[in-house]
Amino acid sequence: MDLDGVRTFVAVVDRGRFRDAAAVLGVTQQAVSKRVAALEGRLGVRLFARTARGASLTPDGAAFLPYARELLRAETRALDAVRAGRRPLRVDVIGRRLGTAALLHAFSLAHPGIGLDVVTLEDAVPALREGSVDASLRAVPVPLAGLAHVRVHDEPLELVTGPGHPLAAAPWASPAMLAGHRLWIPGIVPGTEWATYYADLAAAFGLTIVRSGPGAEPLLDTLAHEPALATLVGAGTRLHWPPGLGLRRIPLTAPAPVYPHTLLWRRATPHPALATLREWLAARRAEEERARAAGETWAPGWA
Repeated sequence: MDLDGVRTFVAVVDRGRFRDAAAVLGVTQQAVSKRVAALEGRLGVRLFARTARGASLTPDGAAFLPYARELLRAETRALDAVRAGRRPLRVDVIGRRLGTAALLHAFSLAHPGIGLDVVTLEDAVPALREGSVDASLRAVPVPLAGLAHVRVHDEPLELVTGPGHPLAAAPWASPAMLAGHRLWIPGIVPGTEWATYYADLAAAFGLTIVRSGPGAEPLLDTLAHEPALATLVGAGTRLHWPPGLGLRRIPLTAPAPVYPHTLLWRRATPHPALATLREWLAARRAEEERARAAGETWAPGWA
């Protein structure tokens, strides 16, 4: 449906005369008449009855009016959705239970005036390059052509064990203490950044990482009943289990392995709100570095 015709129809209703509607729209009175006639032809009904006082709505015109106004409101919403600075900032994270999702939630609370759309994609790089997402929070083992990136958040790892694991009662553990224990991390996909990270972590400390497994929920139940198994998660990862499982989350230290989250974005035509997100993340990272100044951390060399 021609929205210019709908807009002209509403202008005539609001102004009462074709001549006055023409003045508001910046067109001739003849153009107004043609637009209304075309709309009436499209609908197959008469919308106005001309009188000495101007134009009055027919019953069909009165029935069409609320829908005409809604069409124009929908047009405004559609334009606002893609207008620079009005569309929500769209950011990809690996998972909604992970620390990066919580980080973006904190950003949203700090900047309630900025619309934020958080998504999870299998491969964010093509989406970034084509512009369907504005940024992504991931690790970056290798430079990516056409994309800028900056390290914004070092998330410490924690050991998760069942109550019968040899380290279950430890207040903390070092990576060296994990040598000889099986670390079950299901969901590692070869070729991904997290697969590269865990491969480097295992090589650095002589760890045994088993990647096969059905997923996070069966993993927790299995850990509760298998004393020989443990897993690693980011400190910001949200895990929920029934109290009866008796699982433990144990911080790693000396050194503390950290997962190097990086903000990636397309160099061309960045979203206006992206600069605010980058500044906020940079301030948070500075706080992290001050808080961890006395502690030793480990991250892969490429980070």
